[in-house]
Amino acid sequence: MKIPGTAITRRSTTLLLAALTWSAGVALAAEPAPKVKFATSEGDFVVEVYPDKAPKTVENFLQYVKDRHYDGTIFHRVISNFMVQGGGYDAAYAEKKTRAPVVHEGREALAKGGPKNVVGTLAMARTNDPNSASSQFFINVNDNDFLNPSALAPGYTVFGKVTSGMDVVGKIKSVATGSGGPFPSDVPKTPVMIKSATLVN
Repeated sequence: MKIPGTAITRRSTTLLLAALTWSAGVALAAEPAPKVKFATSEGDFVVEVYPDKAPKTVENFLQYVKDRHYDGTIFHRVISNFMVQGGGYDAAYAEKKTRAPVVHEGREALAKGGPKNVVGTLAMARTNDPNSASSQFFINVNDNDFLNPSALAPGYTVFGKVTSGMDVVGKIKSVATGSGGPFPSDVPKTPVMIKSATLVN
């Protein structure tokens, strides 16, 4: 015996569930990427980061931003055809204390459609140990394919990109460099300071 209205009710429920699922997916996809504004001695630039591609790396980076770790640090390594690196040393070349390193997410980020090490992208600096990244980051000022993760090498985790102020990054990469502090080369002769790094959304 057919119960009147049962098919319609079930169909309506199915359509409602599908609509709610679609709406939730759209809302999740539409959530904007977090952005951080860097105010430097050469001007300001803004980066956006991708928690959907490299969640642990982004969480680590944003915590340093929230802790004001980057305020008063310098870009201590600048190579005009390669990258600009900062986030670890103050103006006296004293290394700032950091938290425990973050797990390497290079391959995972790339597999999720994250960007490669191309001009304007933001990546974590590290030692030879892939799982050694802490606070230091670099901005690619060249397409550095050799830094990308592969089956043979872990590469470097890209977790964001510059969205405005790339001209400022261009100024930073063009400064005169030499020796400074504990470093024999590639140090800006006039320090490039990060005055502040703040979340803007």
